[in-house]
Amino acid sequence: MASYDLVILGAGSGGYAAALRGSQLGLKVALIERDVLGGTCLHRGCIPTKALLHAGEIADNVRESASFGVKSNLLGIDMPEVNKYKDGVVGRLYKGLQGLVKHRGVDYVTGEGKFVGPNKVKVGDQEFVGNYIVLATGSFPKSLPGLEIDGTQVINSEHALKLDKVPASVIILGGGVIGVEFASVWKSLGAEVTIIEGLPRLVPAEDEAVSKAMERAFKKRGINFSTGVRFAGVDRTKHGVVAKLEDGQTFAADLMLVAVGRGSATRNQGFEEAGLEFDGELLKVNENLQTNLANVYAVGDIVRGPQLAHKGFQEGIFVAEHMKGLNPRIIDITAIPRVTYSEPEISSVGINESAAKEKYGVDQIRTIQYDLAGNGKSQILKTAGFIKLIALKNGGQIVGIHMIGSRVGELLAEAQLMYSWDASPEDVAPYVHAHPTMSEAMGEAAMALAGKPLHTHS
Repeated sequence: MASYDLVILGAGSGGYAAALRGSQLGLKVALIERDVLGGTCLHRGCIPTKALLHAGEIADNVRESASFGVKSNLLGIDMPEVNKYKDGVVGRLYKGLQGLVKHRGVDYVTGEGKFVGPNKVKVGDQEFVGNYIVLATGSFPKSLPGLEIDGTQVINSEHALKLDKVPASVIILGGGVIGVEFASVWKSLGAEVTIIEGLPRLVPAEDEAVSKAMERAFKKRGINFSTGVRFAGVDRTKHGVVAKLEDGQTFAADLMLVAVGRGSATRNQGFEEAGLEFDGELLKVNENLQTNLANVYAVGDIVRGPQLAHKGFQEGIFVAEHMKGLNPRIIDITAIPRVTYSEPEISSVGINESAAKEKYGVDQIRTIQYDLAGNGKSQILKTAGFIKLIALKNGGQIVGIHMIGSRVGELLAEAQLMYSWDASPEDVAPYVHAHPTMSEAMGEAAMALAGKPLHTHS
C-alpha cells in the first residue's frame, strides 16, 4: 500500500492539472491512468482535430489563392502525410507533458484504477491511499440506442482521426460541435458531406443568430444538412451506408460518423459502491467541486458544465488550491469560453440572447450585431461574420458575447475579460484597439452598443 497526500484517478486535462499544481504546492501526488497521459483532448480530441482542421484550411487556401493574385494548384490530399503531421503535433506535446510530470516528482501509474473510497484507489492488487482523492475519469463517444458502431462503415470521432484516406462522401449524425468540425475538415479535404441534426438548427446550443449564420456559411461551402427530423436508422450495404430519417428521407454515403455527444465516464468506476451521489450520469459536487465525501473531488467531463478541456484544466488547478486552503476563486461556468473550430469558427462566452431575456426581462436587454465587413483585417483576410454583444440597459454590464467568422476564437481572451469583470460597453468603448486587427472589431461593437457607432449603420 502506497500513501500520498493526493491520489488522482485519470490523467486527462483535469487530472494532470491537479497533479502539477498539487505537486507545485508541496503535495505528494500519485496520478493514475489506464490509457495514456494527456487523455482524450491531447490524443483523440482537441489537438488532433485542430491539426486536421488546419490541414483543411491550407487546402482551402490553395484552392482560393487565385482570388489573392497567387496562382497555384491543389494536386491532392496525401492523408498519410496529413496524419504524420497531426501525430507529430500530438507526439511533441505528449513528450513535453511527460517531462513536466516527471520533473514535478509526480508518481505516474499506468493501469486500470478503481475508486474504493473514501480515500483509496486500487490498481490491480496495488492500493493507493490519499488524504485527498480527485476523480477525473473523463468521457467517451456516445451512440444512440441500437446503433452499432463498427469502426468501418459506422464510426465515431476516434475512428475518424485514424482514417488513412479521405472518404468520397460521408454522413455526419449530429450537428453539434464535433459534427460541424468534422464536416468542415472533410469538406476542406474534398469529401461530400451531409449533416443530420434532429433539433431545428445546427449548433443548437449557440445563439440563434450564430446558428443561422453557420447554416448560411455551410450552404455556401456546399455542406449539406438536414435539421428538425430525427434519425431512424442506418443500413449497411456493399457500397457504404444509407441513413434513414423518421419522415422517410434517405441519404447514402461511403460511411457515417456518429457525433451525438460524449458520455461521462462515471459508471463501473467504483463510484456507486463507494457511496458517491449522482446527478444523472454526472457526479454531484458543490461549488468547490467536492462530492458528498468531503475529501473526494471530481473535475472535468464527469461534473456539471461544458465538456471542455480548458474547463477541466482550470478545475484541476482549483481543487489542488482548495485542498491546500488557498481559497481560489469559484469557477463561473458561464464565464468559460467556448469555441467551435469549424470554418467559419464560432466562439462565445456568457449567455445567449434568449437566456438573457428570460433571466433579466425582454425590456432590460440591449444588443448589437457588428458585421465583420466593417473590419479592415477581416476584409484583408476575406472572412465574413459578426460579433454580437448582449448587455443590460442603462449602462449595465455585458452578459453575453457571441461571434462567428474565421479566427474569432482568437478574440475570446478580451471577450472573457469583458464578461468576467462585469464590463459595460461604455467601459470598453474608450480603449484603443490596434488597427488593422480583428480585435478592433470588438472595440467597434462596444462603441456601437455604447451609442457611438462609427463603422456601422446602427
